[in-house]
Amino acid sequence: MTILYYRRWKRKQMVVQDSLSGGKLVMFKSQKMNTLKSNMFLKRTMKLTNKDIIGSGGYGTVYKLTINESTSFAVKRLNRISAEQDRGFERELGAMGDIKHRNIVTLHGYYSTTQYNLLIYELMPNGNLDEVLHGKSATRKVLDWPSRYKIAVGAARGLSYLHHDCIPHVIHRDIKSSNILLDHNMEARVSDFGLATLMEPDKTHVSTLVAGTFGYLAPEYFDTGKATVKGDVYSFGVVLLELLTGKKPTDESFLEEGTKLVTWVKAVVQEKREEYVLDRNLEEYPIDEINHVFNIALMYLKADPCKRPTMSEVVIMLEQIKINALA
Repeated sequence: MTILYYRRWKRKQMVVQDSLSGGKLVMFKSQKMNTLKSNMFLKRTMKLTNKDIIGSGGYGTVYKLTINESTSFAVKRLNRISAEQDRGFERELGAMGDIKHRNIVTLHGYYSTTQYNLLIYELMPNGNLDEVLHGKSATRKVLDWPSRYKIAVGAARGLSYLHHDCIPHVIHRDIKSSNILLDHNMEARVSDFGLATLMEPDKTHVSTLVAGTFGYLAPEYFDTGKATVKGDVYSFGVVLLELLTGKKPTDESFLEEGTKLVTWVKAVVQEKREEYVLDRNLEEYPIDEINHVFNIALMYLKADPCKRPTMSEVVIMLEQIKINALA
């Protein structure tokens, strides 16, 4: 079936209107997107099926959209919220499309209909950190210490960019290992930034819905219901503990003992037994670096948010570890 459409160009995007479904495809201008024919892109998007699913999460299902042998995208489907929020949704997505950083997943465009919205991202060939650390043993990659350190620094840089360099500044609200994607060089790319805000039911009052993931949420969030940059810092600290221990914050062993990853590691560090809780898959590692990372991770996990560093300070702390090792 032929899709009838019209298109109009704006300064930063191309808009394609599908007259059959009433949907609208918006493609943000970039070197990659400028080489694609919009009508063909729209047809391929409309033909996504369950066979193309590559993942799912709290915000929706993710599909692999293949254009040709050299060009693929990740497409996330979100259920439509409400008609009155559509303008805000498009405004937020436009801002997300402007964000360009080597440690942040690029949003290439979106497709909006009366029933659902599709977000079009660059495809990350090595999946996400959660899959790498906790996936099935047959497909799981074993990360050495240099790889884990590189992922930690990259994710910190991406999050610092959102907090300090974007205008307006962006609070991620859902930092966790499954939202840290890995490119072909195993470089970290922060994803799903802004989605908690987009999916919030009503910004006029404090939401009663939890925006975030249990195990990663800062303790003050349960008292205030408000997301802050220091809450993101706490969540990043939990991810850092995951990289060190190889354990999920909601590991069954913690639930059985009535504790959690953060509490467990704090006790271990206090007793200076860090090497005994390291991921068993780590065969070679510089113990001084490891101990240093354990100690600074606990700074990010301070109960008082005022005592946590900013993400720009987090980046400096992590980078300094390698500088000291080379000195």
